[in-house]
Amino acid sequence: QVQLVESGGGLVQAGESLTLSCVVSGSMDGLRGMGWSYQVPGRRRESIAFINTYGISTIKNTLKGRVAISRDVDKNTVTLRVDDLVSEDTGLYYCYALFPRMNPIYGQAIQVTVSA
Repeated sequence: QVQLVESGGGLVQAGESLTLSCVVSGSMDGLRGMGWSYQVPGRRRESIAFINTYGISTIKNTLKGRVAISRDVDKNTVTLRVDDLVSEDTGLYYCYALFPRMNPIYGQAIQVTVSA
């Protein structure tokens, strides 16, 4: 069973940078990649960054230039960095793992609040 545990987040100032980390444990046979999703109340959760097992990353178009995703295979960790934070970045951030023929497996989520 795969488990994902996020860390980081909390209250941050607008204009600053934020780093979220996610440690993955369990069987990762067949893993296609890992990513981060974002959700605010009243809206659907959406993927904002994804990195596959070849190390190729995909970033949501509107966030390119501010968001980066990386991974440490030895530490089973995937990291999200968001620069130049704005109030619209406030929300719940979920780490997820993607396997074939399955819905993504999500972590418990972590709250990020950007203050002006």
